[in-house]
Amino acid sequence: MLHVAESHSGAPIPPTATPIKPKSKRSNEPKPFHGLTHKPPCALCARETAPPQAPPPVPPDPMAPTTRRPREVDTSRHFCPHNGCGYRGWLGRGNLRANGHPSGGPWRQFHCTSCKGYFLETHGTIFHGKQAEVELIVHVLACLAEGLGIRATARVFEVAPNTVLHWLAEAAEQLRAFSAYFLCNLHLEQLQLDELYVVLRALKAGEINDDAAIRRLERSTSWVWTAMDPKSKLLVVVEVGSRTLALAQRVVHQVTRVLAPGCVPLFLTDGLKDYATALLTHFGSWMQPARRQDKGPMPKPRWMPLPELLYAQVVKSYRRRRLVGVKHRVVFGTRLAIEEVLARCGH
Repeated sequence: MLHVAESHSGAPIPPTATPIKPKSKRSNEPKPFHGLTHKPPCALCARETAPPQAPPPVPPDPMAPTTRRPREVDTSRHFCPHNGCGYRGWLGRGNLRANGHPSGGPWRQFHCTSCKGYFLETHGTIFHGKQAEVELIVHVLACLAEGLGIRATARVFEVAPNTVLHWLAEAAEQLRAFSAYFLCNLHLEQLQLDELYVVLRALKAGEINDDAAIRRLERSTSWVWTAMDPKSKLLVVVEVGSRTLALAQRVVHQVTRVLAPGCVPLFLTDGLKDYATALLTHFGSWMQPARRQDKGPMPKPRWMPLPELLYAQVVKSYRRRRLVGVKHRVVFGTRLAIEEVLARCGH
């Protein structure tokens, strides 16, 4: 049509003019990853590798059994908490003995034969030093877990709001220590990482007092980062913060802390690009690329993902806050290897 048509001004187009070629469409296929020249930084990894690691402490010798009547109370799950004691923090060393119930209370007392100190069996738990009943504390925490507010919970159980806030902070610290002790050396086949845009209540500890903290516990927008095993429904990591690369690095770093050595599960996320950088930081290594020419210098090493790393994304498209499309994108690994892992899990 360009050869026979006339221009807009009315002059004929010369026969030697070449037709306009249609623009080539960009391919949506992912390009191969050629590696990075620098390892992506991670604040937690740099903090752990910066100071020299101290050698592990040597456990003390277990105490020899005495000729007294054999013990009836098992003390192997407790340890001496006193500072300066050589058996502080060590379990099952034979240095603890049961010493009855002080003042007829519900908790048993232990005696350390090494430092001659006494402590209750509730030491290190939320019930230590509390005058309130155990059932009351448990019911208050259960109401908070179900979403009831601090002031509302205080009115229901006739407790001061500052007391409820204090119990909540202690329960959170105990839960964090419990998770860090039991969630380790996990063998998982796949992990789903996602960030949820929700409304949470935040407390900036140390900057304001308890009364001001309760008044400021208003609804505020934040992101909840989760890493879950879809097979066992186990929440491996839960973090709260902004949707940034630093939080993605923090979440993946905590995932590597709970996984067993050499375990690299299948990672499934949404379309957030920061996940690829975070996974490449913790599941990558330096590799020497092959020489492309016979002459010339050797190419520089590249930071590449591990061969066993499998990572795919589920990219969702929204229009007017409604889901209109879903695409699957393979970032690291092959689609066939990812489908084999999903098939073993029943998907």
